[in-house]
Amino acid sequence: MCVGASGAAVDAGRLPLRERKKLRTRQALVDTALELFTAREFDGVTLDELVDSVEVSKRTFFRYFASKEDVAIAAEAQLWQAYLDEFARAEPDGPFLTALRTALISALEGMDADWERRFIATRRLIGRTPALRDHSTLTSFKTQELLVSELETTLGVDSRDDVRLRLLGELALGAWRCGAKNWVRAERHSTRRGTGARASLIQRVEEAFDAIPASLTLCA
Repeated sequence: MCVGASGAAVDAGRLPLRERKKLRTRQALVDTALELFTAREFDGVTLDELVDSVEVSKRTFFRYFASKEDVAIAAEAQLWQAYLDEFARAEPDGPFLTALRTALISALEGMDADWERRFIATRRLIGRTPALRDHSTLTSFKTQELLVSELETTLGVDSRDDVRLRLLGELALGAWRCGAKNWVRAERHSTRRGTGARASLIQRVEEAFDAIPASLTLCA
């Protein structure tokens, strides 16, 4: 199995040779970048050093990623793309917050088996690198805007005329941030891997969504 641009596992054996090579190159860039950045910090590794380590050209690198920051947060970006894809395919028949929640959980369930390890390492790297914190925040904000845009299309309403659409985007991404932050903190000392870690992350995110109604009525 390889990891596609969406972050989901891809059965490489079913793809044409050219596509299999592309997937392997992309994954090599992601894995090598994370390894180098973890060992020497983000600012301690040049793009030249990264592409030399993977034995590809800069031109090849830029076919897959727009910047060094993009490859550094690839684990996050993979989840965001999968989330957008899941929500775009959704056919909501109830509250839209529930649809946003379901799409996010489905995206998490579809990540490849090694995604948790990459995500935790990525979050730790982001935590100690200001430039990556900014890039990560911007990327999540863009994802939120795309979710709102999807809501606008589905409902035929401009979010500038109905603030509820923007609030839905804020609530969904806010629940993710809270749940993921608590999970990463707990996983620092955990030995769980694979399905155990995945189930734990999903549980944390579900708990955050469940807490939204009570949070709105919390009083002093």
